[in-house]
Order: sequence, then C-alpha cells, then structure tokens
Amino acid sequence: MSTLAPKGPTWVALRQYRRTLWLATGAAALALVVIGALRLWDALTPDTLLADGRAFPANDSGYSLLRGAMHSFSEAVLAVPFAAALFVAGPLVAREYESGTYQVSLTQSVSPTAWLRSKLAFATATGLGAVVLLTGAYALGWARVDDSYGFLRHDAGPYLVLGTVLAAYALLGIAVGALAGLLIRRTLVAMSAAGLATGVVMLVLHAVRWDFLTPVTITGKAVEGASTVMVPDGGRMTEQGLIMADGRREPGWFCGDSDGVCRVDEPVTAQYVDYHPVSHVLPTQLIETGILLALAALAAFAAFWVLRARHP
Repeated sequence: MSTLAPKGPTWVALRQYRRTLWLATGAAALALVVIGALRLWDALTPDTLLADGRAFPANDSGYSLLRGAMHSFSEAVLAVPFAAALFVAGPLVAREYESGTYQVSLTQSVSPTAWLRSKLAFATATGLGAVVLLTGAYALGWARVDDSYGFLRHDAGPYLVLGTVLAAYALLGIAVGALAGLLIRRTLVAMSAAGLATGVVMLVLHAVRWDFLTPVTITGKAVEGASTVMVPDGGRMTEQGLIMADGRREPGWFCGDSDGVCRVDEPVTAQYVDYHPVSHVLPTQLIETGILLALAALAAFAAFWVLRARHP
C-alpha cells in the first residue's frame, strides 16, 4: 500500500462520506462543463462590429445564455459556506454523537483529537477542492462577460469567487460547523446554529468590506456647462454629492444644463464622487480573507478545546 494513501481515522472518514466527496466534486465539475460548453457555443458566432470599432455579441450567439448562467452561478456560490457549515455540524460531527457511533472510533485506539482532526481534514480537502473547480469554471465564464453589468471586479460574484474569499468562507463554515456540532450534539439544531452563525458573518462582512480602505475622491466644477463627475471604468461608487460654499458635503445631483445645479437652495462650489478603484479590490479581498481565517482559527481552537474538555 502506498505511504500516501489515507490511513486510520482519515481512511474511515473517506469511506464513510465518499458519497459527499463525489457529490461535491461532481457538482463543481458539472459547473465547469456547462460554462465551458456555453463559451464554445458563444465562440461559434463572431461578434457584431459597429462603425466606431466597438464589438457586441451577436443576437444568435450563446452570449445571453452564458450571462444568465453566470448570474445564477454568482448566486449559487453563496451556498458554499453554508453547505460546508451544515455538513460538518450535522452529518460529520453532531450525528456521530446523537447516534453514539463516535464511541466506536474512540474504543479503537483513536484519540478524540485524531478523530476530530481526521474529519476536519476530510472536510477541508473536499471543500477546497470544490472551490478550486468552481473558481476555474467561474473564471472561464467571467473572462467573456467581465465588462458587463453585474460582473465588474467589485460586484458580489467576481469579488467572492475570483480570489481567496470563497475559500476562506468555506474554511470558516467548516470550523464553525465543528464547533456547533461539538457544543450542541443534536444534528438539526447544530446545523441550524452553524448556518446562522455563518450567515451572520457573511452579512456583516458584506456590509463593511468597502469600509476597509479609504475611497478615492474626484471633484469637479459645478458651473453651467460642466459635465457631471463620473466614476472611472471599473470603479465602485460609495458616495456622490455637492460641496457647499462653507465646505460641507450635501447630497445632490449636478445638472449640467442652463439651470446649473439641481440643488439651488444654497451656494454650491463643486461636485464630488467617492469611489473605490479596481486597484482596491485585491487588498480588500486579502483583508476580508485575513479576518475570515482568524475567525476560522478561533472557532477551530474552540472546537478542539471543547473536545478535550469533554474527553480528557
């Protein structure tokens, strides 16, 4: 037997949950096949060239289906952290306690720490493997639609998948699921708690991620004939308004017609836009990844502490 083959509790976990492994791998591989097929279909029809040199996808190409599939893909990947948390909390840990089967492993010269470590190793390998396949499939489709609405680098789908954030969320779900399973030891309740905790973290970080870095400010004149200040291509606007004579910022929209500005109740000296350029996406992803890994490490440490406390 190869020395690289899984042994002991790791082999048991692999055998016990091999269907989950095949299901996760198969789902990710299916996404890769579907997106690849749509890319090939779209490539069969050349883009339509306009007089100014711009190119647009032909009406009879697979581009519309590809965009629709990518929108669904962007929504579906949100389930990855939840799936990891629910699987680890329920079938992987809590069900073992609820049914008493964990005692079989602990009576076969397997320490509680080795028992949990093997299960988390299996879940981590499966989760990260699926994330790699999903990222490859998403990148394949995104390369075609990256300049369209909903697929800029700061949009939810590309931000989550094209980088390290999705993998970090998967690791968080695994760690939180292990902690919930060990604390609660009831399958459905543990799954509910793990899913809730993972969802709260996702909502909070989604709300604050664009506050990690200071946005860039662009100002412009607020006089008759001036153009409205716009966010550069690929940027994410955080705030837009008018600068008053005393320096205050107020909400409002500049109108470049004969009426000057739309807000005429007090003097306006300039217009402004705060935005995050494309160069802010990667640092923001790395900051969020660091937060998630720290939370995952904390949850994993707590899970092993609970395990040792209950099985000294």
